[in-house]
Amino acid sequence: MLRIHEVALNLVGEVAPLIAKIERRDPDLARQLRKSVTSCPMNIAEGSDQIGKRRNNHYAIALGSERETWTALRSAEAFKYIPPLSAELKNKFDHVIGTLHRCVHGPSKRR
Repeated sequence: MLRIHEVALNLVGEVAPLIAKIERRDPDLARQLRKSVTSCPMNIAEGSDQIGKRRNNHYAIALGSERETWTALRSAEAFKYIPPLSAELKNKFDHVIGTLHRCVHGPSKRR
C-alpha cells in the first residue's frame, strides 16, 4: 500500500467538518465533495493489490478525485460557504496529488 494512503485518509477526517458547513448552503456540492474525498483513499487501497494498467488506472482515478476534492473546497471557499482554506491543508493536498501524479505519470523531468 502506498504510504500516501494514510495522508489521504487523514484528509477525509479534516474535510468532513467542512462538508457539514457546505451542506447547509449547497447540498449538491457537499454530496459531490463527500464522494470525491472518499474516492481517493479507496482507489489507492484498491489499486495497491493490482498490477500493471489496472493499478495505474486506480491511482489515476485517485488522483482525479483528490484534484476534484480540492477544487470543490476552493469553490466552497469562493462562495464563502467555508472560511479561507489554510496553507497547511493546501500542502497536504499538494503532497497527495504530487505523489499520485508521480505514480501515474512517472517522475517529472526538470529543464
